[in-house]
Amino acid sequence: MSKDWAICIGINEYYNLQSLKYAVQDAASIRDFFLQEGEFEQVYYFAEGAPPIETPRGPMRSQPTFGNLLRFFDQRFSKEFLNDGDNFWFFFAGHGELHEGHDYLMPIDVDPNNLGRTALRVSDVTAYLRNSGADNTVMLLDACRSQGQRGTGLGMVEQPGIVTIYSCSPRKSSYEIEALGHGSFTHALLEGLALKGANNCATVERLDQYLRYRVPAINEQHGKPTQIPFTAVEPISKNHLILLPQRATLQDVLALKTDAQEAELENELELADRLWIRVLVASPGDRQAIAALKRIALKQARQTTSPAPKGIETAGSRSVEAPTSAPTQTPPPVQPDYRVERLASPAPSKPAVLTFEFELVTVNAQGQITQRDQRSAEYRREALGKSVTLDLIQIPGGKFTMGSPADEAQRSSDEGPQHEVTVPPFWLGKYAVTQAQYQAVMGKNPSRFTDNGANHPVETVSWDDAVEFCQRLSKQTGREYRLPSEAEWEYACRAGTKTPFYCGPTITTEIANYDGNYTYASAAKGQYRQHTTAVGSFPANAFGLYDMHGNLYEWCLDHWHDSYKGAPKDASAWLSSNDNAFRLLRGGSWYLSPRLCRSADRNRYARDITLNFIGFRVVCASSWALS
Repeated sequence: MSKDWAICIGINEYYNLQSLKYAVQDAASIRDFFLQEGEFEQVYYFAEGAPPIETPRGPMRSQPTFGNLLRFFDQRFSKEFLNDGDNFWFFFAGHGELHEGHDYLMPIDVDPNNLGRTALRVSDVTAYLRNSGADNTVMLLDACRSQGQRGTGLGMVEQPGIVTIYSCSPRKSSYEIEALGHGSFTHALLEGLALKGANNCATVERLDQYLRYRVPAINEQHGKPTQIPFTAVEPISKNHLILLPQRATLQDVLALKTDAQEAELENELELADRLWIRVLVASPGDRQAIAALKRIALKQARQTTSPAPKGIETAGSRSVEAPTSAPTQTPPPVQPDYRVERLASPAPSKPAVLTFEFELVTVNAQGQITQRDQRSAEYRREALGKSVTLDLIQIPGGKFTMGSPADEAQRSSDEGPQHEVTVPPFWLGKYAVTQAQYQAVMGKNPSRFTDNGANHPVETVSWDDAVEFCQRLSKQTGREYRLPSEAEWEYACRAGTKTPFYCGPTITTEIANYDGNYTYASAAKGQYRQHTTAVGSFPANAFGLYDMHGNLYEWCLDHWHDSYKGAPKDASAWLSSNDNAFRLLRGGSWYLSPRLCRSADRNRYARDITLNFIGFRVVCASSWALS
């Protein structure tokens, strides 16, 4: 059974800074949640009037002065007391500032003119926390508060190996809400942590998404300036970290399993071991995890004379550096090298075939989930450089009926006539191209939603931009990349279904990102997030493709035609002699109604237009992928 420990600090009555109203209440509420709902084993609470802190060396004063806090850190973290699979949380509510390139948290007695000697440097705090022995550390910093004046704020300094959730964007302020008796960030945090069922915030990724949506809404409701929290996750694999195992869903566990499998395939055995332990924490007795841990132990035993992989690091762990010289002993069997990073005119190679598991959901006309199935899909991975990769899903060949029937609700005439299309097998991007992938290939990021993270899909790209991306990627890898044809896109989206959506007769904002003020069929209204969500945030279709409904419109290779009269029946792109013709878009977006997210819906825009609800995904058409 894993352990959860925490430190909660709240400061209202600063000696030398403007006082706050609700920081102490925020810290107390987080403490109570940790102890009562989270069932934490130990929570250390520092605030004005708090009881003494019990430590192995006896009681300590809980007044959050610089001296008391530093003494506590020195004594409590002098040696490890937690293990792999355990978590350590750190919550701070009060003033914070970026000063001379360092983030500082302000104790109650801070001297504003001498921060270096009287304030807590965040990097020093994280160094202490790593010494707990827990392999995951989560920092929750509501530390750039304002009474109406925007402060310097935190968040410009990375904290390697730590999951850090900031209450506002860098150099911005967070706000206290008198009507709530809390800071807006902490109020939303408590809401998110308390959610149960399908809408829970059990993972880092979903908690981040909830806070980004909820905090601005709270501030707007109460007449405060915009405040957008953000999460710094290092390494990026911690996005799937399960914060609250008792609230985790099967899909959360499957995502963590996929990360563990990929780490093992890449021979990152230390990381894989930690991730499989995380699976067991969320799913005790999981046979796949138990078998994997035994397998990894055997591999590690064989590698005792070989160098450890370089840079293995999880939240709260210490990195393991590989020796610079080659080992003198016979190395262990080499894992298949499926990475295909090249510099120029490469000779294409065949990467290893990988599989991943995912959850498939089916809904009824009211949008209620009526069935959950566990599926697996085959994929291959293309390395783009600087640890950025692109995953491709194998789409089997087959036949399908393209377009919508005449009786489909809210259809358009351009979705007919229905016709049968034969589709050869191909490989399609598991996700829409992300900002990180676009940056790796193109050297720039045109997206409007850059504050949301590099794992969000790239947007504000024209059809020409998408085509150029494919051309550059083809040159870099020696494989043919292109946009999907419209027929390939719809075939891949439907994944064998004939209903308006791949999940059934309707859709909800629990399954896709669209404007939830509008509905389809008998489903209820939902969220309108007003921005993109990280790729893979919602359930996949039967092929294992994510976000084919909503999030972003996706460019197709075809030119626009007003109907399917004369359309190809071999799934090839339907082009015209007019190179300035409108180009095809499919899938709907965060900005639009669910009607426009249907599998059969079609839209068109000029090839050079750039909007923040348009992106793309890619097809790999090279022979290596189809063999």
